[in-house]
Amino acid sequence: MNLVLLRGGGDLATGVALRLHRAGLRVLITEIPQPLAVRRLVSFAEAVYRGEFTVEGVTARRVNDPAQAQHILQKGEIPVLIDPEAAVLQSKLSFCVLVDARMTKAPPDLGMEAAPLVIGLGPGFVPGENCHAAIETQRGHFLGRVLWDRPPAANTGIPEGLGIYNRQRVLRAPADGVLSARAAIGDRLWSGQVIAEVGGQRVRAPFDGVLRGLLHPGLRVQAGTKIGDLDPRNDPSFCTLVSDKALALGGGVLEAILSRPHVRSQLWEGGSS
Repeated sequence: MNLVLLRGGGDLATGVALRLHRAGLRVLITEIPQPLAVRRLVSFAEAVYRGEFTVEGVTARRVNDPAQAQHILQKGEIPVLIDPEAAVLQSKLSFCVLVDARMTKAPPDLGMEAAPLVIGLGPGFVPGENCHAAIETQRGHFLGRVLWDRPPAANTGIPEGLGIYNRQRVLRAPADGVLSARAAIGDRLWSGQVIAEVGGQRVRAPFDGVLRGLLHPGLRVQAGTKIGDLDPRNDPSFCTLVSDKALALGGGVLEAILSRPHVRSQLWEGGSS
């Protein structure tokens, strides 16, 4: 059984996982003990907290070891293993592809030797140096393109805009402390309404909109940490649908895999080189 190892289970990584899973590939996700996924309703990382979680009809399930992961794969589900260092690469499971979708915006801790095909999402990856291929994550004409000979665009530090809002839509912790929720993902909020509290300080909606994402309540965060996402489009259904960007990245990863016959033939039963 040859697998794809997907590091990270946030909303963008989940778009990749869905595309690969639906194409018949077997995917294992690794995560940290307390994932910081803001768009939790479309993140397989939520399985770390709930034990299992379903996004657009596909179920991910938390597992404790590689043997349990193999059992979950045979059931047609996606295993999520708490394994920040990707130690599962040293297990009896066989991985043909490593996709680093953690979006750290920094050079990875594992290089090209980690798997026959190593693919990185976004800034920090340099094809030929620390990965075989990188996927462009910046919105625009090149979003989702596979880059074999140049790195993706550098991180701008400016959140992607929705309507007339960009920086305003990203909610950040005003202080160090434990996050307490005062609203739920999918709620329609008005400007000034309290969404959460951190360290005794309130986080209010900067404009009218739908709360599209919020970190898991009870997490301890530092001042400035992204804790939420407010959507001015006023459509709660977007909260449970994987984004166009996430699916575009998934398409790029799938293209990269399909373009390498020696890898492709090991991932699909009956595949040929």
